[in-house]
Amino acid sequence: MTPSRRAFLMGAAAVSAAVLTPDAALAAQTGAATRDWALVTADVEADIAPHAMRRLHGQAPAGLEGALYRNGPAKFRRPGGAAGHWFDGDGLIRRFRIRDGQAELAARFADTPKRRQETRLDAMVMPGFGTAADPRAEIGSVDDANAANTALLMVGDSLWALWEAGSPLALDPETLATHDFVSLRPDLKGMPFLAHPRVEPGGRIWNLGMNGDQAVVWRLAADGTLEDARVIALPRASYVHDFTATARHLVIVLQPWIRARSVMPYSAGFDWRPEAGTQVLVLDKADLTVRRLYTLPSFGFFHLGDAWETADGAIQFDVCAHEDMRFATLGGGEVLNGVPLGGQPARLAFVTLALDGRGSLERTGIVAEFPRSDPRRAGQARRLSLYTTGETPGRPFARAVGLYDRDAQQARSFDFGSDHVLDEMVFVPKPGATDERDAWLIGPSINLAARTSELHVLDVARIEDGPVVSWRSDTVVPAGFHGLWHG
Repeated sequence: MTPSRRAFLMGAAAVSAAVLTPDAALAAQTGAATRDWALVTADVEADIAPHAMRRLHGQAPAGLEGALYRNGPAKFRRPGGAAGHWFDGDGLIRRFRIRDGQAELAARFADTPKRRQETRLDAMVMPGFGTAADPRAEIGSVDDANAANTALLMVGDSLWALWEAGSPLALDPETLATHDFVSLRPDLKGMPFLAHPRVEPGGRIWNLGMNGDQAVVWRLAADGTLEDARVIALPRASYVHDFTATARHLVIVLQPWIRARSVMPYSAGFDWRPEAGTQVLVLDKADLTVRRLYTLPSFGFFHLGDAWETADGAIQFDVCAHEDMRFATLGGGEVLNGVPLGGQPARLAFVTLALDGRGSLERTGIVAEFPRSDPRRAGQARRLSLYTTGETPGRPFARAVGLYDRDAQQARSFDFGSDHVLDEMVFVPKPGATDERDAWLIGPSINLAARTSELHVLDVARIEDGPVVSWRSDTVVPAGFHGLWHG
């Protein structure tokens, strides 16, 4: 079906009049400061100029040259009103550059209409995932509320900041300066573009944009040229933050957190219905009308690992499965305000979708979030799954990094300790290497004791030994969500 922007976006923006007063915002900020993880959701007041990080130990591996780009919210509170959910802060783009054995950190806020309006009002007024709209919010389109705060995508010589409900925002990867929202086609301006596109090894980009029980399927060339955009019907209006893909198929997991009403904040429109089970829709990339639908036991999720097809045609992938979506509805606000969560963290599980229509979910006891894998194997068979770990019900942030080896059926990890909050890590293949075990893992942490940000490099083959090199900044940036390596 040819997508209609108007039809797709209809009914997408009811706003409520709830306002967080300055007194409440101050109380929330004070409460967060009493927790050992307060730095994780602290406010950054200004851009951070490029500066050298101090090497703590080790040596940068030979041939490791490039930049780790990270995105995540970093401004939540203003005197006239605060965000109500961790997911709704202003996007801060971080760049950790490794060059000539040294590391450098720079960070710059995405210059969005949202941030400009809230800076003028000195209040967080825009509606979001878990934040109700303030009556002062001026909203002419969905991108007026776009926080550009979730993930990043390198497209040609441009860096795109992603937010699941609106357009990509183009940035300069060298200066981190904001250019403008990306319109993939004039009549599709403002259509949603999820924060988790799937990039094939050859560079082709697949993505979804969600609106209830329909989705737009985006297909882009490596340089960002739009190849196709199609609207498809979905079996139900589940919350979809991430999808996955094999070389030949798109895989859309429809959890039993289902949109039941059009209200703001967005998360308030969903009901948890475990009796409905989890559905998995498989689409043929070559013909989106060819589809298969599977049923699995109920679970909630934010993130999926890369999928692949086995020799007998079955599809396999990882999921970081939650018991429910309490974190989405309540936890993100509790974290922002310094309140312990309770409940259980996500745990690694493996899904198999057989050609005969049967699906299976194999749960493990491994605490896991932010699954990643070797980007050279996107959509292809692999043995290693990368994830963060170490969360507990009272501490909802990772302190360790883990690898699961499917061939060996073994999990290995390194624990940075209770003073660290670890961000998602990424695979960086070693120059000239072909085996996925010949790679580095690169990612930042917050050192709560030193009150600063650090950058770490580990060897995949010896993850238990910890970082081969670590650097420390003279400043701290809050936890980010997702990023990429660009060599």
